[in-house]
Amino acid sequence: MQGIIVKGIAGFYYVKVGEKVYECKARGKFRFNEMTPIVGDRVLISVDGDKGVIDKIQTRFNELKRPLVANITQAFVVFAMRNPNFNNDLFNKFLVLCEAKEIKPVICFNKIDMASDDEISNMKSIIETIGYEYVMLNAKSGIGMDALKDKLSGNVTVVCGVSGVGKSTIFNGLVGKEAMQTGDVSEKIKRGKHTTRHSELIELNGGFLVDTPGFSSLDIKFLETEELKELFPEFLKYSDMCKFSGCLHYKEPECEVKEAVNQGKIHKSRYDFYVSALEELKARRKYK
Repeated sequence: MQGIIVKGIAGFYYVKVGEKVYECKARGKFRFNEMTPIVGDRVLISVDGDKGVIDKIQTRFNELKRPLVANITQAFVVFAMRNPNFNNDLFNKFLVLCEAKEIKPVICFNKIDMASDDEISNMKSIIETIGYEYVMLNAKSGIGMDALKDKLSGNVTVVCGVSGVGKSTIFNGLVGKEAMQTGDVSEKIKRGKHTTRHSELIELNGGFLVDTPGFSSLDIKFLETEELKELFPEFLKYSDMCKFSGCLHYKEPECEVKEAVNQGKIHKSRYDFYVSALEELKARRKYK
C-alpha cells in the first residue's frame, strides 16, 4: 500500500493510507542506505493488522532540514506590516529559498490594521510585479483566513516567516484550535517563541499543514552565482532578450532586466537585493 508519513516519533512512523493511519517501523536496509524516513515522505508499506513496515521511500522532490520534512508543495510566507517592521532582505531570502526548493510561495502580509493604505498599496505592488499570490491578513480578527484555507487543498503547506509576525496565530486560525502555543513578542528583543518539538502533518481542507514553522535557517550561500537569476521569476520574461546569452543582469551592457528595472516593470528593491546577493555569492566563490 502507498501512503504518506504524517508523524514520526522514536523510530515509529505513522503512515496515512486513505482514511486509516498505520504505525510502522522502517526496514533495516534504510540505515545501510543512509536514508531515514521523514515526515512528508511518500512510502510503500506492508501491513499486518494495524501495524506496518515501510518497504520503500518514493523519490523526494524536495526536503527541508528545519523543520525536517519532505515533499512540501506550498509555503505561506508570513511578514508583518508592523511589530516587527518589514525587512526587505529577509523577505527576499524566503522567496529565493522557496524557488530553490521548488515550493510555491503565497505571501501573507499580517497585521494590516497597523499599516496605512499607502504602505499596503506599496507591498501589493512589489508582489504583483513578481507575480506571486498574496493575502492581506489580520489573523487575530480572522481577516483573510478563509482565503488562506482555500489554498490548502491538494498541497502540503508549511507556514514560515521571521519571529513575531503571527505564524502561530495563523496556524491556530487555520486548524481551529491551539495546536501551537502562541507566544508574545518580547518587547526587549522582538523575538517570538514557539514550543513545538517535532514535525507533524495535519490533514486540513483537502491538504496537509506542517505543524512547525519552516525555514528557520535563511542561508542562501549554497547557491551558485549562475543559478541565482533563475530564482527571480519576474526576470525570466526579459532575460531571453538580453544581448548576452549568459547575462547575469549585473554589469553587462544592453541588459533587458536592468532596463525593466529602470522602467518600473521589475521592482527596484527586488533587483537591489539580487545584486547584493550576487556579489556575496561571487565573493564567497572567489575566496573559497
